[in-house]
Amino acid sequence: MKAVYATDLSAASEAAIETETCLDCLGRIGVEELHLVTVVPDNVHAGTPGIDHEKRRRRALRRYQQSIEDAGFDVETYVVRGTPHRRINGIAEMIDADMSIVGSRGKSPLENRLIGSTTRNLARTSVVPLLVNRIERDTDEPELVEKHLFERMLYATDFSGNADRAFEAFSYLRHATQEATLVHVQTPGNPGPDGDGEPEQRLAELADRLEEWGIDVTIDIREGSPADEVLAAETAHEPTTTLVGSRGQSRLRRLLLGSVSESIVANAAGNVFIVPPNRIA
Repeated sequence: MKAVYATDLSAASEAAIETETCLDCLGRIGVEELHLVTVVPDNVHAGTPGIDHEKRRRRALRRYQQSIEDAGFDVETYVVRGTPHRRINGIAEMIDADMSIVGSRGKSPLENRLIGSTTRNLARTSVVPLLVNRIERDTDEPELVEKHLFERMLYATDFSGNADRAFEAFSYLRHATQEATLVHVQTPGNPGPDGDGEPEQRLAELADRLEEWGIDVTIDIREGSPADEVLAAETAHEPTTTLVGSRGQSRLRRLLLGSVSESIVANAAGNVFIVPPNRIA
């Protein structure tokens, strides 16, 4: 598997990239190649007196590259200029990546606004599964909030095709997963699955598949606002990562993602793994 790892070369990004446990988790799910990407935004002028932004970033990436190669991965590095989420997505498509990874610090009101610049735009537009790696905020030496990325998963489903596609990520995540909580939120407009079977039955079928892989499973059926209840389930079960599917495509997707997936990305305490719809050829 190939993964694009987007970094702004901050102390927070360094914490994520150089955490041995995090790299071990990626290796367990089959990642063999890491493509480190840092983007010089268009509004950072190349001619800033006394500063060569691209040279400094290449030098920093070489340090990261050495650490990751020492952990057994093949590494490529990219210093590019442009709009961050567009360039990151472009490299993911160019190398046919299996996933992208981006760090996010905390969930303060300011952070929720800043998520919009890169992480939120990646969540809205990524054509490959996106791992939002939660990093401590308000500290000079930040660490990952959850280092064991996929050890305890919370999977939220509304039984849609997009949610089913997200569940299929367990085909590789299972190699690093010990526990999984399956959550369905019933609402007045969506009391249960569209097909045959009650929510309990549908979740039990999913649980059987995971248990065949040796994963301990808990089922949690809730009522209320989907985003609020998924976040409440995260608080109750304390997963290392929440797994969700995103909806729609193109502009429509950017409009529809927000109500549930985007709220989870902005407000979850731990990591979030978003699986987009299938690519349109």
